Amino acid sequence: MSISVRFSKTLDEKISALTLPLTQGRGKGEIFKHIDQKLGKFLSHALKSNPQFKAKNGETLVLTAPKHEHIEHVILLGLGEEKALNTLEAEKAGGLLWPVLKKLGVSSSNLLIDSEYDKAEIQSQDIAASIANGLILRSYDFNAYKSKPKKASDKKTEFKKLVVVHERTANAKAAFEKTTHITQGVFKARDLVNMPPNDLYPDAYAKMVKKELKPLGIDVDILDEKKMEKMGMGAIMAVGKGSARQPRMVIMRWNGLNSAKKKSKSKPIAFVGKGVTFDTGGISLKPGAGMDEMKMDMGGSACVVGLMKTLALRKARANVIGVIGLAENMPSSNAYRPGDILTSYSGKTIEVLNTDAEGRLVLADCLTYVQQEYDPGFIIDLATLTGAMMVALGNEFCGTFANDDALWKQLESASARTGEKLWRMPLDKAWNKEVESAVADIQNLGKGRYGGACTAAAFLEYFIDEKRIWAHMDIAGTAWRKSDQPTVPKFGSGFGVRVLNDLVAQYYEGG
Repeated sequence: MSISVRFSKTLDEKISALTLPLTQGRGKGEIFKHIDQKLGKFLSHALKSNPQFKAKNGETLVLTAPKHEHIEHVILLGLGEEKALNTLEAEKAGGLLWPVLKKLGVSSSNLLIDSEYDKAEIQSQDIAASIANGLILRSYDFNAYKSKPKKASDKKTEFKKLVVVHERTANAKAAFEKTTHITQGVFKARDLVNMPPNDLYPDAYAKMVKKELKPLGIDVDILDEKKMEKMGMGAIMAVGKGSARQPRMVIMRWNGLNSAKKKSKSKPIAFVGKGVTFDTGGISLKPGAGMDEMKMDMGGSACVVGLMKTLALRKARANVIGVIGLAENMPSSNAYRPGDILTSYSGKTIEVLNTDAEGRLVLADCLTYVQQEYDPGFIIDLATLTGAMMVALGNEFCGTFANDDALWKQLESASARTGEKLWRMPLDKAWNKEVESAVADIQNLGKGRYGGACTAAAFLEYFIDEKRIWAHMDIAGTAWRKSDQPTVPKFGSGFGVRVLNDLVAQYYEGG
């Protein structure tokens, strides 16, 4: 995070910009009145002169202050209706503040939070922390591949510092610091999704994960193509067969409950991610238009990596396994073909009908591996799996298939708390019949054109042990955004890190 956030009880008078949040339908608060008095009732007059400003959530009114010893700009930031104000709404307002500050061309701003906003549902310290976190989330900028300006005159003023002014400084700071580890995990997931495929290919990706996560206390093992061939992982190996860059499987272990003296008796929990670092469709080649976006077909794996980073940074009291299957799906003389029959790591055979239904093959071997090696209490897999899910739910919701009602209710609650929207999709025997093969145990496409997301889930379910608790999150529509959202700039979103971290924190720590 390139923006620093500091908490203080007093204004930083070296900073000329002030941001004042306001809710609808209430008095303006003591801080507003104090600043208004200081500026000769300028703010009161400005509100009367700009009746279009209603203090709706994220709405801003940018004012040039009258001549004053240090205040030059005042930004009034709407928080919406007070009764609807919560941490997610405050985050949204903070995210929408970011482009305003960026356009204004200031390097820093004081953010003044009035303690009069305290109420039963949300404390002003949480409003302060959430506005700051929303601004940080939106400020993310993937610029590693941009040339730096050579002339000082070409450099633009960058916003670098936010000073949050609140009387309960320690409480506001503590609330904000709880979000920083999560945000770092989200940013890691975004970075991975945004990276170009010529730099993020299976071997490079695997080594990058090990280099970053091992110093945090995460054990990282990498299975290369020789190990996977020897182990009989015929599904993931087939997907990567057409590429000169061979597949990898990365296993990450965070032992937050284990100590040298005492080992936890509870089963670990597991997260599995699809990591197709570039998907041409293979022999079943995709259309050329928009194919550049297929660098994001590893979004599920990016979420798992980001989640593991967050769990390690915040020292989560849980034992967690993360597994990502990495492959590049390319057409070549070595590529697998429609009509091939593969033998997966589980020993089950798969008839290939379309090489562009490759993500489920990668996941099949990963799911079998994590069950056989670690016997997890539950598994959640994430994958940018089907266009059908995007047709069904667009970019707003992640379709989620769960074979356990209790796990679904926990996911649903975590979704409500974090704002990462999940929608339960059906698992049904009808879909299982759709992927039965006449010549193998299972086929990698349904028999008809409809229900593609459901038949994909049915395929994955075939590789889940009986009575194993499992959920599948199809993040095809949520891993990548084509336009800016309040707290998510366009392209890689980092979706999944927040909701799954909340799931672990609320229900699976300390056991």
